[in-house]
Amino acid sequence: MSSQVDAGRARWVLPLCWTAVLLDGFDLVVLGSVLPVLLDAKEWGLTAASASVVSTVGLVGMTIGALAIGTITDVVGRRKALIFAVASFSVFTALCALAPSVFVFGLLRFLAGLGLGGCLPTAIALVTEYARAGKGGSATTTIMTGYHVGAVLTALLGIAVLPSLGWRAMFVIGAAPALVLVPLMLRYLPESASFLRAAAPERKLSGGASAVASLFRSGFTRATLAFWVTSFMGLLLVYGLNTWLPQIMKSAGYPLGAALGLLLTLNIGAVIGLVVAGAVADRVGLRPSTIGWFAASAVFLAALSIKLPGIGVYVAVLIAGCFVFSSQVLVYAYIGRVYPAENRATGLGWSAGIGRIGAICGPLLGGAMLTAGIAYPWGFYAFAVVGVLGAIGAAAVGRPAAAEEFEAEPTQQAS
Repeated sequence: MSSQVDAGRARWVLPLCWTAVLLDGFDLVVLGSVLPVLLDAKEWGLTAASASVVSTVGLVGMTIGALAIGTITDVVGRRKALIFAVASFSVFTALCALAPSVFVFGLLRFLAGLGLGGCLPTAIALVTEYARAGKGGSATTTIMTGYHVGAVLTALLGIAVLPSLGWRAMFVIGAAPALVLVPLMLRYLPESASFLRAAAPERKLSGGASAVASLFRSGFTRATLAFWVTSFMGLLLVYGLNTWLPQIMKSAGYPLGAALGLLLTLNIGAVIGLVVAGAVADRVGLRPSTIGWFAASAVFLAALSIKLPGIGVYVAVLIAGCFVFSSQVLVYAYIGRVYPAENRATGLGWSAGIGRIGAICGPLLGGAMLTAGIAYPWGFYAFAVVGVLGAIGAAAVGRPAAAEEFEAEPTQQAS
């Protein structure tokens, strides 16, 4: 592909990747939206424990997909990997509507998770490469607004669709946009410039193993391990809250409609927080912003343990959403700044993959607390501790000496 074609297609990178991440965001919330309905109806004999298993197997799929994506992109390119990821998770999401049993439903969630796990790190890596100099933080937070716009739309969809059309319609509607997005990506999405430079087949085939090894060379070991810890904590918060917030609020005495409204409010807060976080990170730096955002998350999550009347609870959830979800996005932006282009997708993929283990633990933690009858208020205290640990992990990243020479690299990619 010529550089001239890449320059002409560069403007498509952000909108196409943003839309792909929007569909990923749908998956973030859809299970939390339908679980109260499935549990109330005792669909397939579902219980809180078996619902936790279904949530977990989907996240296991995401973990495998995220861990594998760095190596896959080194072999086939980021463009093909992203298109395949979107197509595959959309197909299996649609098939969830036809699930005849909890086993099949869980299996389809696992298969969809494989594509979902690869989507986000690949999209972020592509957008980071095409970002303007000094705008890495806002480029990453901009694309991640798609994640939470998708979550907001899904929460709205749940309020409108679940009472009339039922839970199966949620999966059909959520998968349908891929019918338009995938053809657009095939036509307009450019390939990664760093992948095109590494054109020799032998470099592509050996690139996966060497890229993973490079995460522990040239002074990156401490940063890599710290990023893994921070991503674990960040995604534990994101998935724990989005999976169980409606049910936790129901256990606190809020009706289902209000609980879904709080899930919607949480993700509206996430979009607001992303816009603010990107601007702050570009101005004061990614490291202090990430630490501050995790610390604020801990404070406001603990505050949710106080049962507030009327609009007060919506304000509290909105503010919590501003910090909780932006924290993990700042981690992705921080990773994009620290690692060079040659192993950026691998660094993002492995951090996201380790983070998915935290994403598995989040729903398990919420499910265990619900089963024990202590989800409200102790669940919020537990999540607040996770926020503190995330801040400590971000502080431990430091600044690898090898990162210095790669600071201007996104500009070179975009020019």
